[in-house]
Amino acid sequence: MVSEEADTTRGTMTPPGPAGAAVRQAAAAEGPAGAHGGGPARGAADAPVEPGGTTAPRAWATRLIVVGIVLAALNLRPAITSLGALLEEVRDGLGMSGTLAGLLTSVPPLCFALFGSQAPRLARRFGPGAVVCAGMAAIATGLLIRPFIGGTAGFLAATAFALMGIAVSNVLMPVIVKRWFPDRVGSMTGLYSMALALGTSLAAAVTVPLTDALGGSWRTGLGVWAVLAVVAVVPWLPLVRERGTGAAAAERVPAAVRREDDALRITHSRTAWALACFFGLQATAAYITMGWLPQIFRDAGVPASEAGVLLAVTMAMGVPLAFVIPRVATRLPHQGPVVVVLGACGLAGYAGLYLAPAGGAWAWALLCGISNCAFPLALTMVGMRARSSAGVAKLSAFAQSTGYLISIPGPLLVGVLYQHSGGWGLPLALMAGLMVPQIAVGFLAGRDRTIEDEVAAKAAA
Repeated sequence: MVSEEADTTRGTMTPPGPAGAAVRQAAAAEGPAGAHGGGPARGAADAPVEPGGTTAPRAWATRLIVVGIVLAALNLRPAITSLGALLEEVRDGLGMSGTLAGLLTSVPPLCFALFGSQAPRLARRFGPGAVVCAGMAAIATGLLIRPFIGGTAGFLAATAFALMGIAVSNVLMPVIVKRWFPDRVGSMTGLYSMALALGTSLAAAVTVPLTDALGGSWRTGLGVWAVLAVVAVVPWLPLVRERGTGAAAAERVPAAVRREDDALRITHSRTAWALACFFGLQATAAYITMGWLPQIFRDAGVPASEAGVLLAVTMAMGVPLAFVIPRVATRLPHQGPVVVVLGACGLAGYAGLYLAPAGGAWAWALLCGISNCAFPLALTMVGMRARSSAGVAKLSAFAQSTGYLISIPGPLLVGVLYQHSGGWGLPLALMAGLMVPQIAVGFLAGRDRTIEDEVAAKAAA
């Protein structure tokens, strides 16, 4: 396993020569507790290192990045879960069929695949901070205009614009964590994932009552989430010109490492493919859940407001677990057992939704919520399966873009099966069937190895 402690000497935060030795000594002095998030940021390892080899103490920038990461993560799912809570009202208001509504739930993974693949290129040119700032602005703009632009086509286009901002931020968050907190990948990924889960569950829980409080219009209920995205832009503004996370970071990486990263053919790594498939299948389950779980409960006789709360419970399970699972995963030599446990919870939840959707609604919501925590586990494995932040950037873009392409048909197929069968038996059978390969490829992705070693071994063979 590539431990968090090992990352302190391999990531781009550590320069060559005497300055690198000082950074490594500072990281070693912090010890295992700090490496796993047990203490606050301190020492030279937490500050960017100037190309000349001196450490620039910019604690304000580190604190600002923590705030920015949390606020950005809060905005990465409300565009989706707020829509899920009001999907029936949106369908009626825009005259959507069940198939078209299924297409709408497939738009997020499509946008994530298309736009997420461009994130590393944009980050190299403008810096990750600038790209995330632009992403937050795109989310705010898209959420503000989509309910009022008029017509299904305009609604889809504005949704896609907001999802573009989410896509690039999705890919770059593991990169920013790896560069600024290489010795605390597990704890910072947990903080990011916890904030993401909080934003997801918050949107699911309060969208319906907030809509009622604002006059009952679904357009206002969706548009109000633009305010949170506007707030998220603010902490990233000073970092637009902060080159510590952009081009200057490349200057701190030894030339040999840069050449290795540039020549990395990630498609030659079996672990990269396994991680991409695992990411895609867990995304399929997550977006089906976010898009259709409230409707499953409503069709079983659960009131709309309670169905939204049940979705919120499902998403809220990720708040504590998204912080715990990455920290546990980084301490295990093999993350496969965690994959199996999460998958088993998903299978149990789907069985309950089929047998007694209303009678055991709270239990099934909890089980589905636990299963959805495969997402923070996947993000953690992205940070563990590559040695440098450049490798993480390539792996993150590949795993997320390929994974989201894999996930596109799932929500659409659920919509088609639901419309033509008139019930949830076939859609739930599909969801359960997809969980089996998710467990298998996740187990393979959890093995103790790195993509760089696999690519090098294949090239030498």
